Amino acid sequence: MSSHPSDTRIERDPLGELPVPAAALWGVQTERARQNFPISNLRPMPAFVDAIVWIKKAAALTHRRTGRLEARLAEAIVAAADEVLAGKHRDQFVVDPYQAGAGTSHNMNANEVLANRANELLGDRRGEYKPVHPNDHVNMAQSTNDTIPTAIRLSVMAAMPPLDGAMARLARAFAAKGSAFDDIVKSGRTHLQDATPIRLGQEFAAYGRTVERARARIAAAAGPLRELGIGGTAVGTGLNAEPEYPALMVEYLRGITGQDLRVGEDRVQLMQSMGDASAFSGALRTYAIDLNKIASDLRLLASGPRTGLNEILLPPVQPGSSIMPGKVNPSIAEMVNMVCYQVLGNDLAVAGAAEAGQLELNVMMPLIAHNILFSMEILGNASRVLAERCVEGIEANAAQCAHWLERSPALVTALAPKIGYAEAAKLAKEAVARNLTVRRLIEEKGVLAGPELEEVLDLRAMTELGVPGARHT
Repeated sequence: MSSHPSDTRIERDPLGELPVPAAALWGVQTERARQNFPISNLRPMPAFVDAIVWIKKAAALTHRRTGRLEARLAEAIVAAADEVLAGKHRDQFVVDPYQAGAGTSHNMNANEVLANRANELLGDRRGEYKPVHPNDHVNMAQSTNDTIPTAIRLSVMAAMPPLDGAMARLARAFAAKGSAFDDIVKSGRTHLQDATPIRLGQEFAAYGRTVERARARIAAAAGPLRELGIGGTAVGTGLNAEPEYPALMVEYLRGITGQDLRVGEDRVQLMQSMGDASAFSGALRTYAIDLNKIASDLRLLASGPRTGLNEILLPPVQPGSSIMPGKVNPSIAEMVNMVCYQVLGNDLAVAGAAEAGQLELNVMMPLIAHNILFSMEILGNASRVLAERCVEGIEANAAQCAHWLERSPALVTALAPKIGYAEAAKLAKEAVARNLTVRRLIEEKGVLAGPELEEVLDLRAMTELGVPGARHT
């Protein structure tokens, strides 16, 4: 359908007439939302568009099967949906995430786009809604109140593989460095003060396990989202949905999405509560907290090169300063910090929005959907980039690790079982005051000597379970 960009058509809804761009597949209710909510210039997340279209396709297939919808109309809706899912008409989903409560505008955007395109496929014109009507046919047996909660659940499931894959790659990258750095003994640090020895490989292996635990936590939190409340219609009771509709919808959605989905046990509860979504967001938040700490650790370990720790070398990815020549910054880790802070903010918004439901519905669902999907996207991208452009290229500065370790007063900890805590503390204090290594001070004072000294000050052995001087091979 060709038209000039300024051309419009007149459409009508219960509020009256409104011009709609002639070339638009959306209709009057979408146009009202477009005019009412020029808030962020953001569009719905792609996974959220996919999810609502999956629901419309499944509904058309269900109603064709039950005989409630004429086969040729159902098939036209399915064909229109398949075009969207193949990547066409994506620019027609135009409602700002900050919109009317519950997501009515997003739901109607999908209803109008699919109705108009279905009518075109049947040889009719967009904007006339004959023979396919957005509400009567595309939205048959549905309400925004059950489609949007279902779309949240489906979209999260769809967004899981990229996030999970990125986290798996990051965990592997840390584990590989854990193995590569396993022979490098360095000073541990607690409270940002010198502590007993640790292997650089142990630090990196632990980072990998932290990511793996977060990955498992997120997968577990996604489990309850597989239970769908579709068929609850307006308040969860299922008015206007045929009895077989919920089970058929889940059957078709399983086939369309490839996901293991379940019919909701209590559709009223699934409509009232955003608890499953907020719990999932909480799992994302927990990963962001851990990832943020790891990124900050990398920055600290790489600090320098002359006046910091300088125990690892991050791959340089860009010049670090517009004024200081030769400066290279931990740019990738800094980006990760920013992403993690954004995710923490997103989760706070989700938590507040999830609590803000009243009685049979939570009207804040568009915000919940957008923030969770946005968090998943940026966490996944940040994890992948951190692995690819940082962790996989990290090198150890073994000489600097040894330099700091031999100067650490915390090595006296290995003496405590031999000479007691108080005497060991005196040695630590004296070593710092006289700028001597612990080994040199012990030798000077004759506290220990020979094989006994070597066994107690075995730095590698200090990184394993056991009591210095009491180990047996």
